[in-house]
Amino acid sequence: MNVSHPAVHPVGVPPALGGHAVPPRMRMRVRMEYLVFQGMPLPGTLGGLVLRLGQFCSALIAFSVMLSVRDFSVTAFCYLVAATVLQCLWSLAMAVIDVYALLVKRSLRNPLLVSIFVVGDGVTATLTFAAACASAGVIVLIGNDIAMCKDNPCANYEAAIIMAFLSWFMVSISFILTFWLLATL
Repeated sequence: MNVSHPAVHPVGVPPALGGHAVPPRMRMRVRMEYLVFQGMPLPGTLGGLVLRLGQFCSALIAFSVMLSVRDFSVTAFCYLVAATVLQCLWSLAMAVIDVYALLVKRSLRNPLLVSIFVVGDGVTATLTFAAACASAGVIVLIGNDIAMCKDNPCANYEAAIIMAFLSWFMVSISFILTFWLLATL
């Protein structure tokens, strides 16, 4: 059996033309985070502040609509109220931190701080999504299955659920981007 063996033959560097050495190729070193995160709504940026205010406003509208309903004794609706209150408090606190970071021009890219943001966003996103889904299930039951929307303010419930889903969507964006930032730190 003929087996071939790789052979290494050293090759000399060809001489430079005209006696001048060819300069090595210059490489630009750009940190990856500047390319990836430029313009993204991260904590401590204007985009992050806008995202937090959107979360706060949509959760506040959902909470206000649920309070305007005369009776929300169903457990899923009570859970929606509790989740939107928690979402309002979390988003408002994060918006205040973003305003502070923007005013003093301070970066919030500390791994411990970012991990707190990730956990808080993850918990509030999960609770808001679960509450919105449970409330939507109750509305489907009331509206489609037992046809009791004449006796209940289904339109108000649906508006609150839509705003809760919008708040969840915005906090999910914040969670994903902050989690990505934590992975790069």
